[in-house]
Amino acid sequence: MISMFRNFAKSKWAIGLLVLTALGLLITGGTQTDLLGSLQAPKVISAGDRSVTPTEFRAQMDRQLEQIQQQQGRAVTYEELLAQADLTALLKSQAEQLGFFAWAWKAGIRPGNELVLRQIRAIPAFFDPVTNQFDENLYKTRLAEANMTPELLEREARDQYSRAHYGSALVTGLRLPRIYGAMYANLNQQTRDGSWFILTQDMAGTAPPPTDAQLNSFISQNAASLRTPELRSGSLVIFSSPADQTIAIDDEAIERRFEFRKDALSLPERRTFATLTAPTQAAAERIAAALRAGQSPAAVGQANDLQPAEYADTPRSAIGDPAVAAAVFGLGVDQVSAPVQARVGFVVAKVTGVTPGREVTLADVREQIVEELRGQEARGAIARRVEAFEAARREGKSVDDAVREVGARMVGIPAVTREGRNREGQQLNVPAPVLEGLWKLTEGRASEPTGLGEGQYFVVRVDDITPAAMPSLDSVRETVTRAWTARENVRLLSARSDALMARLRAGEDFAAVAASTGATVTRRTGIRQEEASATELGQGVMTGLFNSERGKPFSQPQTENSIAIGRVDRITPPTPALAAEEAQEWRTRLGEATGDPLFAAAVVAAAERTKATYNEETARLALGLPATATPATPAGR
Repeated sequence: MISMFRNFAKSKWAIGLLVLTALGLLITGGTQTDLLGSLQAPKVISAGDRSVTPTEFRAQMDRQLEQIQQQQGRAVTYEELLAQADLTALLKSQAEQLGFFAWAWKAGIRPGNELVLRQIRAIPAFFDPVTNQFDENLYKTRLAEANMTPELLEREARDQYSRAHYGSALVTGLRLPRIYGAMYANLNQQTRDGSWFILTQDMAGTAPPPTDAQLNSFISQNAASLRTPELRSGSLVIFSSPADQTIAIDDEAIERRFEFRKDALSLPERRTFATLTAPTQAAAERIAAALRAGQSPAAVGQANDLQPAEYADTPRSAIGDPAVAAAVFGLGVDQVSAPVQARVGFVVAKVTGVTPGREVTLADVREQIVEELRGQEARGAIARRVEAFEAARREGKSVDDAVREVGARMVGIPAVTREGRNREGQQLNVPAPVLEGLWKLTEGRASEPTGLGEGQYFVVRVDDITPAAMPSLDSVRETVTRAWTARENVRLLSARSDALMARLRAGEDFAAVAASTGATVTRRTGIRQEEASATELGQGVMTGLFNSERGKPFSQPQTENSIAIGRVDRITPPTPALAAEEAQEWRTRLGEATGDPLFAAAVVAAAERTKATYNEETARLALGLPATATPATPAGR
């Protein structure tokens, strides 16, 4: 037996087996080296068979950044965004969500195509404003403008359906223990007796006028908020001209454009029809038979638990499915199509009206064509001015001389911050690309012509830079004095309150402590937490009474310059029979809210099951930020 193994070890088969074993170790990680993995594109997030590439992550973040910029009305960089938001927390949350969706799909939670498409087809942005029908071309165009694809939107819709269905199933029938409702009902219906007095600023004393040394010290302590930001003013060169809007267009050019556009401008044939989509061909055959028998689409849809889609005066180009469009435009009035194999299910259509198409005349669209040609000429004029401006600059001419030479316009930009606010903090209407260009230049320098879209260009020049600086005491004396005085008054009030509370905790008589400050003691009985007197008594009193133990003193802010100091004298629980009904209401209400943390726990568990990870370094590189040495991290950590 031993000799047989020795002979095999010397054979070519043993050598081949060794080579295969070495290759296997090399590929699968015998030396922690994954050659095949190194050939794959990096992923920002990975979870099961789902992943997010750097391109997809950047597109997603760009959409969020654009929304923030629209809300704030200014340009926002990723550096600013991530200074306020934690990238690690964001990636962890997204990885957990992706892990849940990957797990849900594998577990069999798979929303049908019809459900997803029905949701998408209900979005108003995808409807043709003329036909008021879903327009597939408009659908793709709008998604492209938002840096999305139909596949991505449909996947997100499917994911959200999975989340909603799983979440509703998770909490259906969820019932909290009765003690939860009883606790809230008890707190709501119990009554409390209390004693209190109000310590005012006058009782505690007010701060004397500050000295310059105190104000300077205050300025140093609050340098970050008092420092004036950097301001920049400049000049904006605009290459468009009011004369461009009145450029004369000759008749020959109008006629040429009309002949070129006539087919596109003509009114196409339109049809009014209804469609019913069935899941099987057999069901579609029954629907077609019922429609041919004279039943209305609404009646047939109700009988088959389907919702008919109504199309009024619709051109062929507005029908998203080519097979359905061909069937509809092959029918006459009151005719019913045979079942059509559509992208989703089998479609049966019934035509109820036909509006013939009509060729458009030049008189019908003359103004439209003139505007098109005038816009084209205006863009050409702008482009020529830009070229002439660049040529003048290459010849060594100044920006002002080049502007006068080419017929452009120059507009002054007042001193603004990087966010586009003036010295008074008002937001100015300065386009984000202009602000961005203004902050990329040094003083006296001008940018190259930059496109703004739709044929528009601009040049920005920095005329003056006012560096960020600390203000002088005299320039902010009034503001700083108010802030310093307010801070000192709060300190005096708090110190006096602390001293009074120490006396009460030591057992000194409550009325005597109140009298030492000149305050009057108020005593009330039977106070409920949810009563109208809460406004009368004040927030500080109510908070102290219902967050303190019986016999223990409390201190709570009552107003901006006063503190409520009191004591709970008695706590009377509610009658059980009266609290039972409210306890059940609280139990139901709290049961619904409990679903949120329960679902969050399920998401984390699903992420762990699918081994969801994220790579912060790849994410930062995708956003154009400096990389950090952060490896792929499990989403649950």
